[in-house]
Amino acid sequence: MTERDKRKWAIKLTVLGDQAVGKTSLIKKYVTGAFEMDYHPTLGVDITLKDLVLDEINSEVRLILWDIAGQNKYELTRKMFFQGCVGALLIYDVTRPSTFKNVTAKWLNDFKQYGRSNAIFILIGNKVDMEDSIKVHSEDGIKLSKELKAIDFIETSAKYGKNVEKAFEKLVMHVLNNLSGKSN
Repeated sequence: MTERDKRKWAIKLTVLGDQAVGKTSLIKKYVTGAFEMDYHPTLGVDITLKDLVLDEINSEVRLILWDIAGQNKYELTRKMFFQGCVGALLIYDVTRPSTFKNVTAKWLNDFKQYGRSNAIFILIGNKVDMEDSIKVHSEDGIKLSKELKAIDFIETSAKYGKNVEKAFEKLVMHVLNNLSGKSN
């Protein structure tokens, strides 16, 4: 097949979770390979693009990554950001149990209510590099992932890049399979 025969996709993914769980850091690590120690909260929404060439499925993909602010003050405007979203990373901070609880209490509900009906998600436990401070253990994430029917559960470290690429790539492949009618 020629370059012109490649299938072209544009897919909107969102990254959800409470403030300071590492949403922006995960996106930045995935897109640029960089990590910043300073915390700067997202104001409203940040949109980042990343182009992928997936030779194994003869496709070019433009990812449109929506980093949605986790602060409560954006609650009323947040729903409009979900329109057209086909996949999400639902993120919690393994050092803060409240962020784990909010995956079900808040973020998954919003995603299901305002996202596309066939949208899929991966549950992410971030900040596993902070080993001495972990309060939400792998078993808890695995259990919740199964309960919520997530397509996967992955623990990540945006700081060191652990499983960051794997999380995004797995979500992208599942979304593309969904969109093309293939079973996962």
